Amino acid sequence: MQQVKLISADEKLLIALTGEIDSATAEDFYAVVNAIYLHDKKDIVFDCSALTFIDSTTLGTFVKIFKHLKEDGHTFVLRNVQPRIKKLFQICALDTIMEID
Repeated sequence: MQQVKLISADEKLLIALTGEIDSATAEDFYAVVNAIYLHDKKDIVFDCSALTFIDSTTLGTFVKIFKHLKEDGHTFVLRNVQPRIKKLFQICALDTIMEID
């Protein structure tokens, strides 16, 4: 089960991710993030400290979000990413185009 929660919308949108995001839930994940972003178009910071699992579909979803924000002149940052999840971004070289703290 995954959860997406808007924590703050001050200078940037701070979105906390918890649980698992995989092929079964990636579409819902995208829909929720997209709705939050369309309501208030700002840079996004994802707090991934409670995110426990992602798969290749989720990586693709992050790329889709990244491209959408980039088209609008915005960025996103992945913060507090667990080492095994961060490794997936590194294997796919996504850490070279996305900011991962």
